[in-house]
Amino acid sequence: MRIKLDRFLTSETFISFFYRLILFYSWTFRLKIENDKDWVDYRRNGGVVLLCTWHQQFFSAIRPFKNYKTFHPSIMISQSRDGEIVVKMALRNGWNPIRGSSSKGGMEALKKMITNLKEKKLAAHIVDGPKGPSGIVKAGVIRLAHATNAVIVPFSVSAEKAWYFNNSWDRFLLPKPFSHVFLRFGKMIQFDRVKDKESLEDQRKQLEEIMLPALII
Repeated sequence: MRIKLDRFLTSETFISFFYRLILFYSWTFRLKIENDKDWVDYRRNGGVVLLCTWHQQFFSAIRPFKNYKTFHPSIMISQSRDGEIVVKMALRNGWNPIRGSSSKGGMEALKKMITNLKEKKLAAHIVDGPKGPSGIVKAGVIRLAHATNAVIVPFSVSAEKAWYFNNSWDRFLLPKPFSHVFLRFGKMIQFDRVKDKESLEDQRKQLEEIMLPALII
């Protein structure tokens, strides 16, 4: 029974329906996108951009991130069953999914992300995914930025009215229909390339401090 359920949840029929459902649901949001001009112009002028957010808040970015598909961006997605669903949805959104995470297949996925980011010059990364702990930026995002000379652009989502799933590790945010939703991009951050672990950890903490105020606890 579990195998049949897994096959159904990852089938093209279900994914197509679920993707359309998400788009329809997202269209009810009164969405406002803030501060994306600087990084978009930077990317169009040949700069490398790495967009970063918390796992809690990525859902509301699915529809508006379709706007950036012309850049052929990449995103790292875990090798779990849930990840398989997200992969097929990312493809429909015009994004290039790379399978792997800190818990499985991370190094190989990081190498592929580096290759794709150097070529396409845009990618997105969930800094505490896929399993947390919430509010802890993992070091992979810093290594990825170093290897590609990318600027890091944190973004966050907030909603006038929303549900929070307290039984999930990240208190997943789901805006209520017709709520005002704000997708805010922060300033571009350029970290100097470092090799020693202490300096790498300092940069990781610095990014964490910048992003934590947007996390809804």
